[in-house]
Formats: sequence, structure tokens, C-alpha cells
Amino acid sequence: MIPILETGPAFLGVVGLLAYVLGSVPFGIVMARLFGLGDLRKIGSGNIGATNVLRTGNKLAAFLTLVLDAGKGGIAVLVARALVGEDAAQVAGFAAFLGHCFPVFIGFKGGKGVATFLGTLLALAWPVGLAACATWAAVAAVTRISSLSALVAAALSPVWAIVLGQGTAALLLVLLAGLIFWRHAANISRLIAGTEPRIGRSTKD
Repeated sequence: MIPILETGPAFLGVVGLLAYVLGSVPFGIVMARLFGLGDLRKIGSGNIGATNVLRTGNKLAAFLTLVLDAGKGGIAVLVARALVGEDAAQVAGFAAFLGHCFPVFIGFKGGKGVATFLGTLLALAWPVGLAACATWAAVAAVTRISSLSALVAAALSPVWAIVLGQGTAALLLVLLAGLIFWRHAANISRLIAGTEPRIGRSTKD
């Protein structure tokens, strides 16, 4: 199902721009600096997300990064929905996700978007968000591979949306899942080769 557009394109553009700026805030780098962990882009994989923050050994910093990265997606959706409408909420969620992956503040080199994806999904359609989170947790518990958990959760999210009666979000979730797969291209190559590290182990790529 395609969501109904009720808001003018110019206004949706403004919503998208503001959500993109919010999504661009690199909370992983902020937390690393606040906790004196150094430049996150020179640690582990160089990624700015919570998984790489965890590689520093600081669990609190990693947890805060996870919450804040998820929160910026969720907040963008909730504010847009409250002030404008459901179509704006979807635009805001997509734009916040793009902001995290391609942040203007650090040269458009951002994270892989998993936490922001889940936060956006929880705010957009919480039953689908919970199903996606449960999918991630189940795959992680079995495989201990964060990237595989994210890929499976993203791939199944449009299915969960349709099954749980949130079909209007399915198209957005297909787009977000596609971007997550793209951002995980290197991880997919390592998964195929059997060299993808498990949770708790480090990687230089």
C-alpha cells in the first residue's frame, strides 16, 4: 500500500530538511568525545554507530549512542506526526535515516542506520518496531553477529508491517531496508566469506 499524501510538497520538503539535520547529529562521535575515547572514526571499523562505540569497551557510551541514534529517528517521526500528519511522519523518518547515514556535519560519511531505523520504526508503527527488534534479538542470540541480525530485521520489516496491519508503512520500510543492505555491503561480503566478526570481537573494516 502507498501512503496517502495530504500535505503540500513544499511543506513536506521543510519537514524533510529539518529531520535530515536532526538525523545528521553524530551522537557516536559526541559520546566518544564526552567520554574521552578519542576519534571514533579512527577506532575499530571507523563507523560512528553504537556497535563501534562498544568496541572501545565503554558500555555506557555505547548504550547512550544507541538510545540517541534511535531517538533522533523516533523524535523526528513523532514531532512531524503531531504537528503535520502521517505523511510528514514518514518523510521525517526517511530523512532522519538519511541524515544518520549521510550526515552533513561530518562530510556525509555516517553510520549504517540500524539504530535510527529501529527508532523510526518504533515511533512510526510500534507493533512493527517491536517485531523488528525481536527479530534482531533472536538472530543475534543465535548467531552473535550484529550485521546479520540487522539485515534480517530490516528485510522482514515490510513483511511485519503487512502482517500487523500497517501496510501503509511497507513502501517506506522497503526503501529503508534497501539502504541498510547497501550500507552493509562490506558486511555482506564478509558474511558470505565466513569472516564477519561476532558481537564482542573487533574488526578493522
